[in-house]
Amino acid sequence: MYKFVAIVLSSVLIAYVLARPAHEHFSLDASTSSTTTPATIIKQIDITNPDGSFNSSYETSNGILVENIGYMKKILVPQQVDEDGHVIDEHEETILVQRGFFRYMDPEGKEVELRYTADENGFQPQGDHLPKAPQ
Repeated sequence: MYKFVAIVLSSVLIAYVLARPAHEHFSLDASTSSTTTPATIIKQIDITNPDGSFNSSYETSNGILVENIGYMKKILVPQQVDEDGHVIDEHEETILVQRGFFRYMDPEGKEVELRYTADENGFQPQGDHLPKAPQ
């Protein structure tokens, strides 16, 4: 259950970060203020199916591309012991699985792409820009 909650919260956080509007940055010194050009959505797909699965994507005029698919999956939760020492029998749970990616150009003009899977194993990002674990 905790993994499902973590997956849902991760998904909401990603959606919030990707959906928030671009704001102009203001400096306290009016002579050094900078502005950004707003991007427009040039392509958008949102499909939600009765079984809970979905497919959504959008592309913006400044080159951002986001794709996300999700579907419901039944998993078997093994027998566990709760905090009070009570045994929780093995049971099935339905979880939301999401896979997707987003791509954009960083301020130096380099393409950044992050691919991810969020399932019973948690949020699993992949990208060349992510730090590598020590060998």
